Amino acid sequence: MNAPAALAHLVPEIHQRAVPAALIDALKARFGANCSTALVVREQHGRDESSFESPPPAAVVFAESTQDVADAVKLAAQYDVPVIPFGVGTSLEGHLLAVQGGISIDVGRMNKVLSINAEDLTVTVQPGVTRKQLNEEVKSTGLFFPIDPGADATLGGMSATRASGTNAVRYGTMRENVLSLEVVTASGEVIRTGTRAKKSSAGYDLTRLMVGSEGTLGVITEVTVRLYPLPEAISAAVCSFPSIEAAVRTTIQIIQLGVPIARVELIDHNTVRMVNAHSKLGLREEPMLLMEFHGSPTGVKEQAELVQEIAAEHGGNAFEWATTPEERTRLWTARHNAYFAAIQSKAGCRAISTDTCVPISRLADCLLDSVAEADASGLPYFLVGHVGDGNFHFGYLIDPDKPQEREVAEKLNHQLVARALALEGTCTGEHGVGLHKMEFLLTETGAGAVDMMRTIKRALDPKNIMNPGKIFSL
Repeated sequence: MNAPAALAHLVPEIHQRAVPAALIDALKARFGANCSTALVVREQHGRDESSFESPPPAAVVFAESTQDVADAVKLAAQYDVPVIPFGVGTSLEGHLLAVQGGISIDVGRMNKVLSINAEDLTVTVQPGVTRKQLNEEVKSTGLFFPIDPGADATLGGMSATRASGTNAVRYGTMRENVLSLEVVTASGEVIRTGTRAKKSSAGYDLTRLMVGSEGTLGVITEVTVRLYPLPEAISAAVCSFPSIEAAVRTTIQIIQLGVPIARVELIDHNTVRMVNAHSKLGLREEPMLLMEFHGSPTGVKEQAELVQEIAAEHGGNAFEWATTPEERTRLWTARHNAYFAAIQSKAGCRAISTDTCVPISRLADCLLDSVAEADASGLPYFLVGHVGDGNFHFGYLIDPDKPQEREVAEKLNHQLVARALALEGTCTGEHGVGLHKMEFLLTETGAGAVDMMRTIKRALDPKNIMNPGKIFSL
């Protein structure tokens, strides 16, 4: 790993387990052309959007059914070889890296919508279905799936990382929206958790255990999620502010007044500049809130007018509306492309991402001090936030060939996480722990809680083959 000694605890330890040739032969015999050992394929499945590097998996199995996944896991278990689930590779925390070697199971071809139950507001999908694909397929029913992490991630990956995103302030996260799962366990057994019923008191909540387990307890092969009626009216607006503090104070007041806003995103002036250059927009290069309102035409109008009044009290200006689908899509596409706009703003750079979330009343305390630290560091950065639920992200832009820049970025991240935890927040609001936040998980939850997680892991995966080396060490 290209990191200074001072950062040794922040990078994954590479302990490659041997992958016997007999396992590769068995996988090729079972899967034929759907098992690849080509270097280019293995490298594609051995990296994600994180700044970590690791040797690629020894083989990639392209699963097309639950039985394929079960058979691949059984073979891997027979040889004590790690298994790493793969969707589309959008993880930011190193979830996909084969830090202990093993095989990658790509579920991207398991991309069928299995059943739409419009009357019950539910849909069941295979894990390789992406959020955009799902919304296209249910559009004719007048329903939609609101969880929007930005990237066109798969529903399996979103469940595994307990994803959320821009709509979470109104619709919740994957935790609230996954009703049931089909999972292949570490022994290759297929189990089901939960039902399509709205609630249940039957036994342990295994669905919630698997949602957020990051592939360390099993491979998700089916997901049932909630759907919501498409809003009768949708309106989006952008509003510029004289300072980040003014934008944050506006957000806090909106939430504390109970305004049912669907989205409220903070973009700092650095990010606006990068987005303008990347997406050819002409947004004012000032701190900005990007908002969206859902409901009846009257309700949307009332929400928007109230928010505009609140923003004006804090110096908000240049309130601009986007009411047509094309205008809204253009704005939100620019927001979702903020990460790529930032990466392209500095040739050859990588981003060290943060993901803290704090109680909404402490948002200003956490964010403003962190902005001051980032400004003083001299590192270029971007800042975006799902600030309606107290979640925000810095992206520190570093030259991967300059270890001292990474050291500065990780120091800033440490300071930010320490601040968030002191304010009763969390080290990760939506990206998951993966590799990058293992140390922070221990600080946040305490040794006793992590030991309980280890106990669960050992009980369900005694050979430690399910995405080992993630969340915590054994």
